[in-house]
Amino acid sequence: MEYKDYYKTLGIPRTASEKEIKAAYRKLARKHHPDMNPGSKQSESRFKEINEANDVLSDPGKRRRYDQLGANWDAFRGTAAGGPSPWPEGFHVETEGFGGAAGPGGFSDFFRTFFGGGFEDFATSTAAHGAAAERDYPVDLTLEEVFHGATRTLEIGGRRGRRVEVKIPAGVRDGTRVRAGDVHLRVRLAPHPRFERKGDDLQTTVRAPLTTVVLGGEVVVPTLDGSVGIKVPAGTPAGRVFRLRGHGLPRLEHHGTRGDLLATLAVDLPKDLSKRERELFEELRKVGR
Repeated sequence: MEYKDYYKTLGIPRTASEKEIKAAYRKLARKHHPDMNPGSKQSESRFKEINEANDVLSDPGKRRRYDQLGANWDAFRGTAAGGPSPWPEGFHVETEGFGGAAGPGGFSDFFRTFFGGGFEDFATSTAAHGAAAERDYPVDLTLEEVFHGATRTLEIGGRRGRRVEVKIPAGVRDGTRVRAGDVHLRVRLAPHPRFERKGDDLQTTVRAPLTTVVLGGEVVVPTLDGSVGIKVPAGTPAGRVFRLRGHGLPRLEHHGTRGDLLATLAVDLPKDLSKRERELFEELRKVGR
């Protein structure tokens, strides 16, 4: 089985702080988000790798075990082949069924082996399915999944355990704990390239040409369920916020209602002016505009 270098995946040193890990993750997740690279299998695969690396390195317990694994990787490969275990007493490593690069839910076999139930505290691993199910299972959701709701299939108790399908309702927030029977999921919201979440509201920036801002006109604002046109009055200053009511995220506590979309106006200044355009701006300057 191939060793996954999560630090290399995020482009950070092994001494990186929690803040540096978060910053690197957000930057790469935005760059490789499916919405920014429609139809690109390479970006889709990269996005999954980034999320997997962040899942481990952003969790202090997982990161500690991962660092220990890296320091003992050569010895571990001998264990998988039937050699003596290099691990201290109190740890259990699942060495059966190593194979493909990716398992259910987009996680690699490396992740599933060491962080999906196979590599865990010995006391936990021997306490049957009930104890394993008491843990919170982190799940990363895109903003689109929060908007529509999502389903996740989990493997509880390692490779010899059971599979559980959990439905996540629309509108869940970052850090929300979702319960399905004896299984608990902890929701984590992946960064979006266009929108930022504030409660049930969404924030975005919409750009307009200088002529539209000066003379007035219409600007198209993207939303999670299609584009909406708004009227920009003549002389609107840059930075003005337009509130599009009901175009935010579903309100979990108030079924059937949604938050708002807050669109901040930005001005696209003209570049590479033609001769005629420059003449027009010179005329404006002469009249003090």
